[in-house]
Amino acid sequence: MKKLLLFVLLMASTVASAWAVTDGVNYERVNGIGIKNMWIQDRAHTADVWSNRPYCNTSARTAVMNDGFIYIARSNANTVIQGTDTLSQSVIYKVDATNGELVKELQLTLDGNIYGGATLSSNTVGVDNFGHLYMAPFSSNLATVQPVYLVDKETGELTFVAELDKGDALQRCDYIDVMGDLTLEEAECNIMSVGASSEYIYRWHADQGGDWEGGFDGDPYLAIIDFYPETVTQWGYAPVAKMILGEDEDNRYSGELFYIDGFSSSPILYDVTGTLVESFEEVDPECLPMDVGANGVCEFTLDGRNFIVYVAAQYTGVDETTMINKACQVYICELGEGMTMAGMQRYWMVPDELGAVSDGGTRVQSMNVEYGVDAEGNEEVTLFIFKCYNGMAVYKIGSNVGGEQPPVPGDVNGDGEVNISDVSDIIDVILSGNYSPMSDVNGDGEINITDINAVIDAILRG
Repeated sequence: MKKLLLFVLLMASTVASAWAVTDGVNYERVNGIGIKNMWIQDRAHTADVWSNRPYCNTSARTAVMNDGFIYIARSNANTVIQGTDTLSQSVIYKVDATNGELVKELQLTLDGNIYGGATLSSNTVGVDNFGHLYMAPFSSNLATVQPVYLVDKETGELTFVAELDKGDALQRCDYIDVMGDLTLEEAECNIMSVGASSEYIYRWHADQGGDWEGGFDGDPYLAIIDFYPETVTQWGYAPVAKMILGEDEDNRYSGELFYIDGFSSSPILYDVTGTLVESFEEVDPECLPMDVGANGVCEFTLDGRNFIVYVAAQYTGVDETTMINKACQVYICELGEGMTMAGMQRYWMVPDELGAVSDGGTRVQSMNVEYGVDAEGNEEVTLFIFKCYNGMAVYKIGSNVGGEQPPVPGDVNGDGEVNISDVSDIIDVILSGNYSPMSDVNGDGEINITDINAVIDAILRG
């Protein structure tokens, strides 16, 4: 009977197993808050699955989560024959945020024509504060403008937003950040970018119903003179900006405070005058990144607490608390009193690893959050992280997430139940060859058919 059931389970899980894998880590609760991985798809845990995804490509550089879906932009993904012409078309992959399964490939078009062809033609994908999906190409140090487009989430049709004037400081801009409403129908909007290997930052502003203009008292650029560490005199490769929501309705989308993470430094908080407000100069050593080779930062609030998420390491790093080599993770820290960096406390590093394969120098790690409530009405945050060419993962964070109860025997994915998804987890681990402690159900140090049988026994026992 057991063999027959095993066969049925194996057959039924062949499709599901690709998407049902978690990082297998039981994260400790901190100050009454827990975190749990919902799924992961990467080189460290699902190498065979990840390497065969179309977004496992060095031209798929950024991603964003919005309203139950993940959008991953890839420049010049497809070759299209149109008459006698061979054209390159950029795409945005639409992925189910609940399990990592590809839903649709949005083939980008502009005015009915194929969009793509140019270098890094779809380098940034993001969502404004009103749920509008946007895309932007990189702009070179010869380009006088930074284009921005809205994206139809079902068709991939682009709508031109603006060509933002860079003024007299022509620097390469890899990525942009948007705050407010890009349609200018419901709120003002601000857009920022950072000049690579320079001291310049860019900002553009439009009032609700207004026109675009330079965001620094009418000028589109500003030279930064204060850095951390002080030995740094300009941003490094592929820097990113991240604006922060204002605390009251009058300046909610003004973007007057923003982080810049610039490859050669940790995230630095500035105000709209270019004044350095906060840096990592006085943070607890355990909050310092293991290396600063990648850029990315975001904030969120939970139960009245303020948190910051930022890159812990790119391909090489040693976690000082465990002395274990780590790659492509983020730190999640609670900011100190008054939202200060100096007093912040590190909660978790996630995941245990996404991968450690060079993405060719994109140097950006995408991350963003969405807010919700659990079944009991408790506030809950969903965190998404993506590292080009290495992987992506989704986490739940909240006061009712995780727990201090002992794990259920056979509950491989930690969801509190023992069912076919736990069998799927073990099968995927066996196929990938990546060891997962949660999958070693019988505790013999190996993951094989005996662990599958142990889960089946748990299912039969109810």
